[in-house]
Formats: sequence, structure tokens, C-alpha cells
Amino acid sequence: MGRGEWNGLLAAQTSPLPFMKHEYLCALHDSGSATPDTGWAWRIVTLRRGGQLLGGAAMFLKSHSYGEYVFDWAWADAYRRHGLRYYPKLLGAIPFTPVPGTRILAATDGVREALVGALRDHAAREGLSSAHVLFIEDDERAAFEADGWMLREGVQFHWQSDAMRPCVDFADLLARLQRDKRKKIQQERRRVADAGVSFTAHRGREIGAAEWDFFYQCYALTYAAHHSTPYLTREFFEQMARLMPEHWLMFVGHRDGRPIAASLVTIDESQRVAWGRYWGCTEYVPCLHFEACYYQPLNWCIAQGYLRFEGGAQGEHKMARGLLPVRTTSAHWLRDPRFASAVADFLAQEGQGMQSYVDELRERNPFKDGTTTLGDEGRED
Repeated sequence: MGRGEWNGLLAAQTSPLPFMKHEYLCALHDSGSATPDTGWAWRIVTLRRGGQLLGGAAMFLKSHSYGEYVFDWAWADAYRRHGLRYYPKLLGAIPFTPVPGTRILAATDGVREALVGALRDHAAREGLSSAHVLFIEDDERAAFEADGWMLREGVQFHWQSDAMRPCVDFADLLARLQRDKRKKIQQERRRVADAGVSFTAHRGREIGAAEWDFFYQCYALTYAAHHSTPYLTREFFEQMARLMPEHWLMFVGHRDGRPIAASLVTIDESQRVAWGRYWGCTEYVPCLHFEACYYQPLNWCIAQGYLRFEGGAQGEHKMARGLLPVRTTSAHWLRDPRFASAVADFLAQEGQGMQSYVDELRERNPFKDGTTTLGDEGRED
């Protein structure tokens, strides 16, 4: 399958993601980051007519549930306790990337429906326990529901520009927050500045090998602090710098003339969307994480006229920093009808709890007017 035909089909989708580009997916494999040796056995599913690519999905046979961010460990444990195998399972996802967007590339709704059915049929024919497609686009829900898949809701935290009255700068964003939230952010930023830390932004080919090397050192240290190892290899980022430089933005924190922190953001200039990805530091500074991962990217997004900044998986602490709750959806099919029924009951209860959780979050809206956008009645003196 050629890069041009895959990327051409991707560009025609409702929510195309740079993470679904041919270059990105190939780099995950070629760099050794997502391979059978790491538990990701690739199964690229395509639908063609007369040689023309009409549909495609990046699927995997997974031997574990790491790197997914939609947690089904309890389901796997239930299978194990009943003497059944949960793994391998069929998974549709972007490895290590909890970003909502189009997962089933399709030229028409009919093609999408055919692909969804083909994924279910493949899992059943191969005797797999289950099939899962994570962080699907809203337009894909109908196809999965019609085919009998169960839907699971989650929540993330995103900043979105007010279409009617965009922020003119970061100070404008702060002015729209409730007073206690604004003061907290100002205090956090002041602590970083008072510690002598300043940031530089590097975009695309401005990110040199030295910056990539330092970033990877920071990235690895973040995992080491949690007694883990990085999912992504240094070779992966080398390929990103070479093949997709236009999609990367790096913030580097300096103190006393040397770098001490870095955060990496993925950007899409055509959609004017940014995604917070990874960060790390070589020494501890209070509030440095918030500055590197939220305030620097938000300041940049506002200055560049970007429409959305997605802060990644989980983390309701992001609300106090201007990122608001957004629902996410994944689709699940289980072959065993007994487990399917039990999971359906669980998802119904979990869904009710998730709705209550989102309602509670909305009651704690950080913006002065209490809306879910960035608009308010005006700036405070």
C-alpha cells in the first residue's frame, strides 16, 4: 500500500490526524516501537474496488493492554479467572496515542459500515476473544452501533478557542477565568520565572539533533521516575524529524544558560489543532510541568490563532488551567455472549457514572460565565 493513496484517503476524512499518516504508522514499526516483539502485531485492513483504495484501518493483534489508555485489564482478569484466554485481542488504535479522531478510513458511509463488519467477522473467524477500536470519531459511532458493538465513554480535557471572541493573548485567557484560577496560574508561572527558567520554542526543522537528543533524555527520565521504560525509541523521533517535521513543536526550558526541561507538542497547521504529547526535565523546579505542558503551548496556540489544544489522557487538574471536559468514545465487541452481556451491564453503569462525573466537572467550570467555551462578559481590571 502506497503512502500517497493512504494519506489521500486520510485527508478526506472528517477528523484526519497526523498520527494516522502513513509516515507516522510506518515509523512506529520501523523504529521498533510498535512491533510483535513489543506486543503489537500489525494487521492493516483495506478495502479496494478496481484497484482503488476505498477504506482502511490500522489494526493489531495485542498480547497485552499497555499503551492503549482505554483500560480493559479487569475484563482480561475476568477471562483468566474463568479459564479463558483474553489475549490476543484485535485492536484498532494508534499505539501510545490517546487522541480522538477518525480510525476507520472510508470513502463512503457504506465502505465504513463494510469495514466495521469485516473487523468483527475477522475476530470471530480467528477465534479471538474480542475486538476494540479506541478514540473513535463521532461520525463513526453509528456504524459501530449498527453492527452491534458496545460503546464506552471517557473524558479528556481540551482548550478550544471561542469562535465568536477569540483570545487576543494569554493575558486575555487569564482574564476570562475565575479569580482564584487566574491567581493560581499567575503564582505558578511566577515561581518558574523566579527560579530563573525561561523557554524557547522550536518548530519543524528548527528542532535540531541536539534538541531532539535532549528531549529524548527528558522523555526517558519521565518514564524512569515511574519505574518504567519509554514506549517510543530514539529512532522513532529521528524518523519524525526527517519525515514529518512540519507536525512538531518543542518547548525547551533553560536555566543558567543550559537546558533543563522539554515538552513536545504535535501540531496540524491545516486544522489549527495542537496536541500535547510528552515532557520531561533533568532537575526539579516547582510548577515546571504546568509551564512546559500547558502555559507555553496555550500561549503559543493563542498567538498563532490555533483553534484547539488537546491535553492528552485523564487529568482533571487541567480544568483549573482552562482545559474543559470533552467526551471520548471507544467501540468494543466480545465474541463470548456471556461476557458480552456482563460487559454491556458494566458499561451501562459506567456510562451513568461518567455522565454524573462530567456533570460535576461542568459545575466546576473555571471560566467566569460558566460556559463551556472561552467567552465571558469581559476582562476584569
